Amino acid sequence: MMEGKIALVTASSRGIGREIAIRLADDVAAVAVHYKSSTQAAGEVVEEIKKKGKLSRSFPADLNKENEAAGLVSAVEAEFGRIDILVNNYGPLISIPWQDASTEDWEAMFRGDFLSALHCLKAALPGMRLRKWGRIINIGYSRVEHLGAFSMIAPYAVAKTALLILTRSAAVSEAKSGVTVNMVSPGLIEGGVMPGKKAIPDELIGKRMDVAEAVSFLASDKSARITGTNLIVAGAWKL
Repeated sequence: MMEGKIALVTASSRGIGREIAIRLADDVAAVAVHYKSSTQAAGEVVEEIKKKGKLSRSFPADLNKENEAAGLVSAVEAEFGRIDILVNNYGPLISIPWQDASTEDWEAMFRGDFLSALHCLKAALPGMRLRKWGRIINIGYSRVEHLGAFSMIAPYAVAKTALLILTRSAAVSEAKSGVTVNMVSPGLIEGGVMPGKKAIPDELIGKRMDVAEAVSFLASDKSARITGTNLIVAGAWKL
């Protein structure tokens, strides 16, 4: 248990983010649910968390914009007094041949998958440093460390690899501050984007709860000496 801790999970109105937010509610005092436009879905997650006897509220923000990312952190801190755990789950994906991707496509992936996390991280760090305790967990993808060809998701892959470099850079700089910075990288997850139309064996498709449990571990005191790591939650997918 992480009694009294406050968590913010970005893009937590649905999918993996929803599962992470609801799972963290078992451990912390309050969970801030972020959404961009899905007001109703975010409200449903808030109600699920409240059923567990924990505090929760939803917060809208377009994390593609630096001022809104910083504003989200400020709004959560104003509501709950602090942010102890930040999960940067927001991360759009486009699948397009790399040569057909426009400059706007590349910029959108870099802004959504890298800069959004950077801006939230920088906004949340001062409070964590002050309290000498914090957990920042960035969500990657299973092949983020594979520097190879990604012909259909090149902009996304480039942005997520940049996020891993940021994760490890921040982990080093915060090593003495009591703040850990890690990444959880899902593989094929039920309900997510599946490659092509070919059948995928059930044993290779992960559950959202698998990712949520990994995040819960890295957010806990059990992982106090773990920082700068990339925890791949992908079974044996593409090893």
